[in-house]
Amino acid sequence: MSLGRLPEHEQHILDEIERSLRRDRRLNRLLRGRRTRRGPDPKRFAARVARCDPRGRTVALLAVMSAALMVTGLVTAAPWAMWTFAVVWPVVVFLGFRLLSRWSGDAGPSDGR
Repeated sequence: MSLGRLPEHEQHILDEIERSLRRDRRLNRLLRGRRTRRGPDPKRFAARVARCDPRGRTVALLAVMSAALMVTGLVTAAPWAMWTFAVVWPVVVFLGFRLLSRWSGDAGPSDGR
């Protein structure tokens, strides 16, 4: 391979490829986002939580499941039921508030602001 300048048409093609690669936002984000650190990323987790957009059926199903766990825990005094309820209930409350907020028309992160 020669070390001299490329012919004009090949240089033009190469320039066009470089321009299209510079405009590719996804590629830029991937190249910039390379991290050596492993483990949970709090910023990414916060972004996922902010994008959370629950459906009514999901919240209703989780609410029924948490009520069943609560009754099971009260009747049987089973620790697994109480601990499972303790884990599921805050999720139900959070998703319920997000759903009600969306239904009420509150301008949130899902509205593009």
